[in-house]
Amino acid sequence: MKSKFIALTAFLSFFLTSCDAVDDLLTFTISNETSIKIPSTSPINLPSEIIMPDVTTNSSAEFENNKTKASLVKDVKLKSLKLSISDPSDKTFTFLKSVHLYISTANSEEIELAYQDNIMATTNTIDLICTDKKLDEYIKADSYKIRTQVTLKETLTKDVTIKADMKFKVTADPF
Repeated sequence: MKSKFIALTAFLSFFLTSCDAVDDLLTFTISNETSIKIPSTSPINLPSEIIMPDVTTNSSAEFENNKTKASLVKDVKLKSLKLSISDPSDKTFTFLKSVHLYISTANSEEIELAYQDNIMATTNTIDLICTDKKLDEYIKADSYKIRTQVTLKETLTKDVTIKADMKFKVTADPF
């Protein structure tokens, strides 16, 4: 009886480990970027919305490069979202109190993608806190919309352009 239990335990351990190994083989990263322009006319201590143009995805090409297709994608999550100030180049994030980014498509509801509150950064880059929402339908789409909500803690004398680098972790089924 003891040997059957040990054999069953060994089999289950091997099975679960090999499933993780297969998932690792079928997991890859898709990167997208967009720019956010915060106008100098934004109010202080009040959330203001910034609507940006659609982000065109390159997911079809990425799926093909990773030897899969959209119908086999089973899980997409945001792995990281980094903001960096591109203009003016000497500006830091000291002006920003909070930032929230939302994602939507024409066929899906808007959900929160990433955020950061009580920002105390004195650098020109910050990493946002990523939500754990499933993003399959957004990344499979030809394009998606990013809506940004920012709250400033100081007046901007000129517009600030921020680059948003997004990295999505994609896992696909083998068949």
